[in-house]
Amino acid sequence: MAQINKSSDYFNTVLYTGNGSTQSITGVNFQPDWTWIKQRSGSTRSHRLNDSVRGANKQLYSNATDAEGTSTTELTSFDSDGFSLGSQIGVNNSGDTYASWNWLASNSTASNTDGSIASTVSVNTTSGFSIVSWTGTGSGSTIGHGLGVKPKIIFVKNRSNSGNWVVNVGEMIGTDERSLYLNNIDTIKNDAAAANGYTYNNTTTTFSTASGSGGNQNDVNQSGSAMIAYCFTPKKGFSAMGKYSGNGSGTDGTFVYLGFKPALVVVRSYTTASSWNFMDNKRQTYNDGTIPYIKANLNEAEITANSNMDFLSNGFKLRTTDNDFNGSGQSYIFMAFAENPLVGTNNIPATAR
Repeated sequence: MAQINKSSDYFNTVLYTGNGSTQSITGVNFQPDWTWIKQRSGSTRSHRLNDSVRGANKQLYSNATDAEGTSTTELTSFDSDGFSLGSQIGVNNSGDTYASWNWLASNSTASNTDGSIASTVSVNTTSGFSIVSWTGTGSGSTIGHGLGVKPKIIFVKNRSNSGNWVVNVGEMIGTDERSLYLNNIDTIKNDAAAANGYTYNNTTTTFSTASGSGGNQNDVNQSGSAMIAYCFTPKKGFSAMGKYSGNGSGTDGTFVYLGFKPALVVVRSYTTASSWNFMDNKRQTYNDGTIPYIKANLNEAEITANSNMDFLSNGFKLRTTDNDFNGSGQSYIFMAFAENPLVGTNNIPATAR
């Protein structure tokens, strides 16, 4: 598969200001299949996660265990260059500012029978992203993801009932059957600690669901429940997922090589209680000593603090002692998406910020 030269054809961050009525958000550059919206200013409100497989008007909340909600006044449609909004304050309160992170899958769905449970997928093998839905069976099962390579990270949520967001990170840290929860700051879970189920054994075609303590499958494969998963695998010049060690230095922190200039970096410690931190190149336009970040597990507004990292032409550099990013002796996972590759197949190099 050819290297991606224009990353914004597959992922893009778009900022906007609410108008309290209806509006269409444009500038995404494609029709998104997964849009993640978070209010940056004003009162605290939950993250909204919408996708084309479940239907545009169905929301999940990364900071909560709630089941899926349906609303005709939040995100109302996915459009050719973005998405449309109703008047709901969580996504469009007048005068509030918002960030949206948008990913392209296939703008369509297909049945996948690679696993023991049939799934419905929207997949983009070029960018290494798939959305997977299925109905739970309450037993250990395999689920087809459509990527053709092993997923590096998988976000799973029970849509029908309350439950944790289970994030499969075993491939990132090199130890299978390991997961984190998106909605809280708990440290890494192994199979015994994942009381409501976990996923593991990622292959080129499927991932597996397994029971946690007491055989409970509710979070990942509850019988009769509608389930959803977002699967990512790294693609050269476009995305990277992995781990790094913090060194506790606020001036010369850990450098993480990506092979591209990042547009979005997500960082989370797995050895200490930590939030999921989102930083992007639209809210941080240059390395000026401050960087806004948003915590995916909390409903609070955007945080502006002393610079936590620099975005560079080939990766990111930590500039903090904060345990959420660069604690001495702590271990972290990250996922990142590109603004530009370091050098694309068109031989156009990225410039340092």
